[in-house]
Amino acid sequence: MNGNAITVTGLTKRFGDKTVVNDVSLSVRKGEIMGFLGPNGSGKTTTIRMMCGLLEPDAGDGSVLGQDIRRNRRAIKRRVGYMTQRFSFYEDLTIAENLHFVAGLYGMKPKRQVVRDTLEDLGLSSRKDQLAGKLSGGWKQRLALAACIMHKPDLLMLDEPTAGVDPKARREFWDEIHTLANDGLTVLVSTHYMDEAERCHRIAYISYGHLIAQGTVAEVLRNANLTTMIVTGDQVSEAAKALKNAPGVDQIAPFGATLHVVGRDAVALKTSVEAAAKRTGCIAGPAETSLEDVFIQLMGGSEDNMQ
Repeated sequence: MNGNAITVTGLTKRFGDKTVVNDVSLSVRKGEIMGFLGPNGSGKTTTIRMMCGLLEPDAGDGSVLGQDIRRNRRAIKRRVGYMTQRFSFYEDLTIAENLHFVAGLYGMKPKRQVVRDTLEDLGLSSRKDQLAGKLSGGWKQRLALAACIMHKPDLLMLDEPTAGVDPKARREFWDEIHTLANDGLTVLVSTHYMDEAERCHRIAYISYGHLIAQGTVAEVLRNANLTTMIVTGDQVSEAAKALKNAPGVDQIAPFGATLHVVGRDAVALKTSVEAAAKRTGCIAGPAETSLEDVFIQLMGGSEDNMQ
């Protein structure tokens, strides 16, 4: 890795009287997979579109692949592969026909060879004559990825690419992403899945327009300063009632026959959980704080910018 593929400072975007992205600063190193996380409506898509040249910021500046995000938006578009949330190809065309169309847009030559190579690289050759509209979610995703990388971009921006895709297809997709990153491609990917976040080199969390955490998974977990305890037994539902609004308790989440209890004040949390467990005949003990625990905590402390 040598330098940054993305460096933006103070990115802000407003729609009417609503500030959708507010003073976001972010850097992504070359060859890195950066996970971009946050709840629906948090500003992830708007931020990505500003960085890939599709939207002009109302404030802030920066560069993507050495190009100014305000003055050189067209140059950025040529070097970025952008995969949108929704499948956006012609469903009445085949896989091969869709890729021929994309190759034509980029002026790629020899077009037939480029399409043939892309089909082969993404394992689409056997389905090249299948209509795009008849594909399953996983194959549609693979077609979209093929179209994003066929012009050999230096940066790949993926906006919730695995939403609605089965676990096997998700894992195969991520294996492909890591292969591309190992070959030098930089990837920025937004996701709701915690297991996908953990496969990124670094992560950034945005909530209601504000970037509120970034770093490696270990750094984000450590900086959250949360303590987690687990309660087991036949009366965990009663324990949950006893812990509601108890000192030190910020989150209570049932997981099957267990209860996960999370808080920032470790001493108060331990006292409350042990008391509730004793009262209900349950057993309490320490547990590892998860990335999901951290994100729920971060989201709970943020103010909705759409209110």
